[in-house]
Amino acid sequence: MSTSNNVAEFKSDSDGEAGDVAGVAGKRLLSFFERVERLEEEKAALAEDIKEVYAEAKAAGFEVKIMRRVMKLRKMEIEKRREEDQLIELYMSAIGME
Repeated sequence: MSTSNNVAEFKSDSDGEAGDVAGVAGKRLLSFFERVERLEEEKAALAEDIKEVYAEAKAAGFEVKIMRRVMKLRKMEIEKRREEDQLIELYMSAIGME
């Protein structure tokens, strides 16, 4: 067993190849794990890119907290967003904030 990128490598048969064990297709299962690992690496790289974009926006004078809220709102369906806005107004009114 060796480690690479903090991921342990396990081999299931004597020639170092993943094989079938108790009806489980080892090679196919291993390919799923490897695909997920690659996607996780890509996701981490994208997260770093997004962090850099927000840092750039902050340096340009924009409020990152507000930008993140607007991004959340942009992802919502318009009816869902309207419903949320109405509930926020209702709750704020109920506690005397308006």
